[in-house]
Amino acid sequence: MDYINPKEVAGAMMAAAVNKSKLSVKDLLIRGALSGALLAISVTLANLATSQTTLSLIGAFVFPVGFVIIVILGLELVTGSFALVPLAWLEKRISGLAMLKNLFWVFIGNLIGSVLFAVMFWAASTDTGQSAQLGAIEQLLVSASEKKTIGYAQHAGAGLFSAFVKAVLCNWMVCMGVVMSMTSKSTPGKILAAGIPIFIFFALGYEHAVVNMFVIPAGMMFGAQVSFADWWLYNQLIVTAGNIVGGLLFTGMAIYYTHGKKEEPLPSTIN
Repeated sequence: MDYINPKEVAGAMMAAAVNKSKLSVKDLLIRGALSGALLAISVTLANLATSQTTLSLIGAFVFPVGFVIIVILGLELVTGSFALVPLAWLEKRISGLAMLKNLFWVFIGNLIGSVLFAVMFWAASTDTGQSAQLGAIEQLLVSASEKKTIGYAQHAGAGLFSAFVKAVLCNWMVCMGVVMSMTSKSTPGKILAAGIPIFIFFALGYEHAVVNMFVIPAGMMFGAQVSFADWWLYNQLIVTAGNIVGGLLFTGMAIYYTHGKKEEPLPSTIN
């Protein structure tokens, strides 16, 4: 049978977390960088679909392609790890240092890959700065970059809280995609199961830390009125915090503690 039941999935979650904690810094950086670039490519593809159809829902439909490649190739996405690696630490399966090492280096890898693709996309789109005319994709990046930073800053604390909540909701779905991919043994099953929650988060416009590692700096390169401080203070840090809460609390802990911590029933003593 292709289907893997939730109890087995809970065990697979813990095994995956422990295995992630054993990866070398080199592997974390390489797999993290590839993941950041793949999500950036997916955003670009989604913006192309949106600009051509004027339907953001179509963009959301194609966006999961990068995520399913990440899942199938066993790459590292820090937002997905937020649901698994801290869970292994809570269960005393790994040390706190191993957890922090994993999350830190995957975050750095994701950032490197995202920004690298942003630079390459800027160079390809502007003839390395020689062309000032922006296409539809680039205009969407500029708009999103400003909305995700100074748009929140205009509303002060309420804006930052909104970004935090959107980040919680986002990674609830993203980590559901990670866990759902474990419910199937086949490649088509993994693609479908992982892609559904990713479609949901992108269609609803929630905040994803790794996506923003591409969108905001790319928008800045194309002329968005956003500073480096705006990027980190009004989005990246608060969104990362929200992603941790959403992924760990609403997916990692929720799924594991309802399916993975069941005690076997005691045998009956009644004759």
